[in-house]
Amino acid sequence: MSSALLSVREVSKQFLGLLAVDSISLSVRPREIVSIIGPNGAGKTTLFNLLTGQLAPSAGEVRLRGEQINALAPHARAQLGMGRTFQIAKPLIALTALENVMIGAFMRHPALSLARDKAMAVLEKVGLAGVARRRAGDLTLSERRRLEVARALATEPEIMLLDEVMAGLNQSEVGQAIELLQGLHAEGLTFLIIEHNLKVVRAFSERVVVLDRGRLIAEGTADQILSSPAVIKAYLGEGHQ
Repeated sequence: MSSALLSVREVSKQFLGLLAVDSISLSVRPREIVSIIGPNGAGKTTLFNLLTGQLAPSAGEVRLRGEQINALAPHARAQLGMGRTFQIAKPLIALTALENVMIGAFMRHPALSLARDKAMAVLEKVGLAGVARRRAGDLTLSERRRLEVARALATEPEIMLLDEVMAGLNQSEVGQAIELLQGLHAEGLTFLIIEHNLKVVRAFSERVVVLDRGRLIAEGTADQILSSPAVIKAYLGEGHQ
């Protein structure tokens, strides 16, 4: 894991009697696209929360560029270059799209004019410049998803953790989201993505990690993983092996 941008070593999280994440180890190299898949309740979002500091691990360690970050708060991890979106987009609905993104931009650009310029550039990049002055509460689901990405991008991350950023989108919107993320990846951004749409996983990911009941059960290319009997069993049950 020495060359990894982000690495996880034997990380576990226990809530009373429930072991939600069980001794998971994985790494993400610079400029890689890694997807995490698994059935509901597999521990995917809990793992993200351990990576980004919303939760502290019960055991194990999280490292960014080789340095342990277990004790760092989410904002400190963001300052080190870790961006994150959430499964349920929750923009500040009374603020405009521009103001929402400026909040992220303030981390690197405390001057108001610089933060505004940075936020507008990010909105342009994600295709939301035309709704910059619109209240976030009036945006469509697809626009809110893009706004969630924009808020994270405004912090100027080196790695982005995306939690089901395409959930609820139609086929055309999914295609547009993939095109956006591929463009960001081409600019050098690293991605760790939770995704349920297996067609998206196959089209988009360089490597896939599978979780089930808190454990890592498979890792490999999309084609290898999506034809794995263990993965099919985790998603569909015994009768579909």
